[in-house]
Amino acid sequence: MKKKALAILLGAAMVLSMTACGGGSSSEAPKSDAGSAAGTSSAAEASAAPEASSGAAEASAAPEASSGAAEASSTEGGNKGYNFQMIVKSFQSTYWQAAIQGVEQAKAELGVEVEANGPATESDIADQVQMLDNAIEKKPDGIALAACDTNSVLDSLAKAQQAGIPVVCFDTGVADAPEGSVYATIATDNAAAGAVAAENMFPVIEEKITAATADAKVRIGEINQDATALNIQQRGQGFINKMKELCEGAGKKVAVVGNEFYVNATENAAAEAEAEVIIEVGVPAQTTPEQCSTEAQKIMSKEDTIAIFGSNQTSAEGVIGANQTLNKLSTDPSQGIIGAGFDAGTPQKEAITNGQFIGAVTQSPLMMGYEAVVTLAKICDGESVADVPMDGYWYTAETMNDDNIAPNLYD
Repeated sequence: MKKKALAILLGAAMVLSMTACGGGSSSEAPKSDAGSAAGTSSAAEASAAPEASSGAAEASAAPEASSGAAEASSTEGGNKGYNFQMIVKSFQSTYWQAAIQGVEQAKAELGVEVEANGPATESDIADQVQMLDNAIEKKPDGIALAACDTNSVLDSLAKAQQAGIPVVCFDTGVADAPEGSVYATIATDNAAAGAVAAENMFPVIEEKITAATADAKVRIGEINQDATALNIQQRGQGFINKMKELCEGAGKKVAVVGNEFYVNATENAAAEAEAEVIIEVGVPAQTTPEQCSTEAQKIMSKEDTIAIFGSNQTSAEGVIGANQTLNKLSTDPSQGIIGAGFDAGTPQKEAITNGQFIGAVTQSPLMMGYEAVVTLAKICDGESVADVPMDGYWYTAETMNDDNIAPNLYD
């Protein structure tokens, strides 16, 4: 299979200048634009050849290599003594545990303190908002935030801004954040990342798509853990849009069914009755592997399903869990359902090694956590900061041990 690297591109990142932390005014700093920009890069750009992004890949593989400028400015003069709060989406998955590893490395290098909190699951939106409000009350020098629901944190971001506390978003942007409340966003271009998964899946199922008719439809499943977090929205829609484009390029009409958010977000889809290809989107009531597994089983049990994509670690593990009951996944389209995932973790890596998934797209949560702390320290040092685009790569059983991929495949 053709290996595609995801070279994340964020257009025209706004450079911001800040002069104070923890009590200083942030009202003059313009809002980061990464939340909305993340959906604008083309999938073709995102799937550029590995050689084109080798510098960024090396940076993801080795935090020391990417932090030279930050170390020079932020550690000069010894321990800075800043106190930061970090709110993650949950500690449920190893993805967030990997992010905390990056935080610990930045703490050691920069001489800062970081207190990390997160809800029990990514569905516990109200709990996360309360944690964010509690963090603001502590009057830290800065806050790093990975929002479970981007709309739910808007009032809290306004409170942080009024208190003069700079906020850096990571993993997902907050597109509608109050102007000046978010200083920078550290995130993968999620729309392009979802598109890369579709680009790598399509050639494997192309023959079945080509043979599909309105009377003999084929179905492609997608499991998204939610329809509220901006990064999941963009990634799920990125997959849908690219798969729809590829199928239409093969002369097929495509319908999108299932979760209302993704159905409504898809433009110019065909009616289900006249479509040859159906993309069915499942979203669980709660963001757990077990609930995702239930959604995946519904789709995988249908006789016309030829492929399924889990758009993050939790949903990919849900697909793997569904297969333990159904035993339908295969890397051979003549033998079963083609599976693909996103992120890493032991179950997903084993699924790729064992021939259940054709591959997955990896991010670098460790580097996101690391860069979030580095960026907060820069703000407190009075430096200008900008959005930090993070790299990710399509990986398979053959490429898992590549130098630019292996360090990002957390367990």
